[in-house]
Formats: sequence, structure tokens, C-alpha cells
Amino acid sequence: MKTMARTAQPGSTNGSFKTIAILGAFCLFLSTIEYLIPKPAPFMRLGIANLPLMLALDIVPFSGFLLLIGIKVIGQGIITGTLFSYILLFSLAGTGVSALTMFFLRRFLGPERISLVGISVLGALLSNGAQLGLARVFIFGQSVRYITPPFLAMGLITSLALGLFCEYFIRGSRWYAGNRRVESAFEDEYEAFISPSAIFPPRAPRFLSWEQFRQRRQDMYENLFGSSGLCVAGLLMMPALVFNPNPYFRTLQFMFFWFLAALGGKRNNPLTTILIILGITAFNLLAPYGRVLFSWGLFRITEGALLAGIQRGVTLEGLIMLSRIAIRRDLRLPGVFGELIGESFRILKLVQERRNTITRKNFVRDIDNLLIELSGTEELPPAALKKRRPTTAVGWIILCAAVILAWLPWLWGASVI
Repeated sequence: MKTMARTAQPGSTNGSFKTIAILGAFCLFLSTIEYLIPKPAPFMRLGIANLPLMLALDIVPFSGFLLLIGIKVIGQGIITGTLFSYILLFSLAGTGVSALTMFFLRRFLGPERISLVGISVLGALLSNGAQLGLARVFIFGQSVRYITPPFLAMGLITSLALGLFCEYFIRGSRWYAGNRRVESAFEDEYEAFISPSAIFPPRAPRFLSWEQFRQRRQDMYENLFGSSGLCVAGLLMMPALVFNPNPYFRTLQFMFFWFLAALGGKRNNPLTTILIILGITAFNLLAPYGRVLFSWGLFRITEGALLAGIQRGVTLEGLIMLSRIAIRRDLRLPGVFGELIGESFRILKLVQERRNTITRKNFVRDIDNLLIELSGTEELPPAALKKRRPTTAVGWIILCAAVILAWLPWLWGASVI
């Protein structure tokens, strides 16, 4: 078992392992809320998950702040099932550019010269700019100019609100004023053996509801595959989709990943998926090029724009489907960063269990009390932590077959081109 301890004093730059983990857990909690909010494009977010980053500006050192950025980006990808998609790149670029700028401005100028409101607005504009640049390359092409005004306006409004909330919170927060000295520890255990009865659950009643059928598929998926094996298989399958030059065969790969996600019992709204693909395709049609397939007045549907839109749409959704099947929450990364993500997910569970203690009437005070409570929680003993199972022999065979099938359309697509 590894143990880390740090000391945090009010207003100092010394940050503790527990403080970073708590802020990371709130990043993940707010990311979960943000994920549930409907949006026209998967990468568009309100930015509320950046709130803990702003609270960390004055209480953690640069090294701890970098770890917190990593927790937000990687943990957000695990929670939303986008770790193997372009969304991770959007999140990394947007969060990295804005967070690092906010940190250095706050440290060099100080709170006397720049407030958290100004920090928040500037960070949001930089984040939106980086994401719009990537959206032009990967998703919308030249049509990105049509979503730029509402995207920047949304970022400006939410960043103002977040900055004002931060300023108000830190002035009256007891948790913020004095971080305590705590010790944190995290350790994973592995099971060396899985019986056949664990892989194949007992037979269910004769008639199953759709939810029971989905849950049964998910149980079999979790018992057959370990998180590490799934991650390796996902990394091997991802290039097959990204580098496939043929849009038709790339669509076939997207359908294959969608099938795998459904087979693993992953929840997915087909209507939402289809609408996102159609929306991305429609935006690409606004910048026509290639052979004209249909024209109506000034509006034209061209072959080049249509194929580019379909290719970008199915690639984005295909990577999201692959992430959902290949990334699980019990995935643990090595080193201090892996321990921090594990501790953040543990605290996230506590936050979710205690979310009903936060009321509208005493919103700020209740959050402050919850932060103080979480700072004093003890680590769970290793035996109480959820154990991770290794991938079974049958699971490895299935994963190898899935990797081969994922690459077949790429080979066909390359040969056709």
C-alpha cells in the first residue's frame, strides 16, 4: 500500500493528495451532470466541470494542478465513454489551454490584479477557441463558422456565472480557508481465478424485460473481460477506424462498434446517435465541393461534402461506441496519477451518495460542509475496494476476433481506394 501525505495551509501553494482527489471528484461529478445536458454536438459543454480547477488555483502547486487537469480529462473520458474518441482531444486541448493560462495569470498577476471572474471568462474563450479549431479539422470543416457565435456566447455567459460563484464561495468557505493535513492511500487487488458460474450467470426467468436482458448482457461482459484487456483491445481497434480511407467501410466499422456496445449491455439512444450524425453531415453540406448531386435554388448537395460529413459523423460516433465498450470505471492507471484517479472515483461515489444534503436554500454552505466532511473521510481498507477481474481465456479469444473484424473493413477500404 502506498501512502502519500501533504500539508495544505490557507492561501498557500501546498496541496495535499486528498485535496486534489476531492477537487478531482467534483470535476467528475460536474462532468456527469454536464454530460446529461442535451447539446447539438458531443464536444460542446457548458464548462461547469472547470469550477474545481478555478478553486484549485490558489491552493495547489503547479504539479498538483497538472494532476488535477489529468484527472478531469481522463476521468471525464471514462465517465462519458469518450476516452477513445475525438472528444478526448477536444477536452485535452480546451482544458489544457484554458487551465494553464488561468494558473499562470493567477500566479503572476495575483488576486489583486485579476479576479476569478476575469480568469473564468478568459479561460472559457481560449477553451472555446481551441475546440472550435479542432471542430473545423475533424467534424464541421469550413461550416464551423455557423456554430461559432452561439458557442462563444454560451461560453461567455457560463464563464461569467462560474467566476462570480467562485468569488462568492471562497470568501465564506471554511474548507477553502484551511485545508487540513491528511493521509491518503489506495491499493487495488486482483482476483486470480474466475469460476465458470461467475462468467455465465444463473438462468433468468423464462420471460425477461428489455432492461433485464440488457443487464444480463452487461453482467456477462463484465465477467468475461478485465478492464486492462478491454483497454488494450480498444487501442488496437481505434486506428482501424481513424485511418480507414473509405467512408462506406468506415460506416461499416461504426455499425460494428455499435453492435459491440449493444452486445455488452451499454445504454445508448439510437435516435440521439443518428441525429448527431445527420447534424454533422448537414453542417458539412453548407460548404459544398465536388460533383453536384442535387440542387434547389442556391442550396446544393455535393458528393464531396456529403461523403465528408458522413465520414466525420460516423467516425466520431464510432469512436464513442468503441470507448463505451473498451473503457470501464475500474480501469486503473499506474503510479501516483493512477492512485489519484482511483481516489477521485471513490470520493465521487461519496458525493453522489450525499448529493441530497445540498439544498437550494443553503447551497453554498451545504457544499462547504460537504467538502469539509469529505476532507475528513478515511480510506476504505483494501478488502472493501471493488476487486478487478482479469480477462478470461474465452474473453481473450473474443477480443482477438473483434480486433481482426475491426481491421477487415480497413483492408478492404484501402484496397478499393
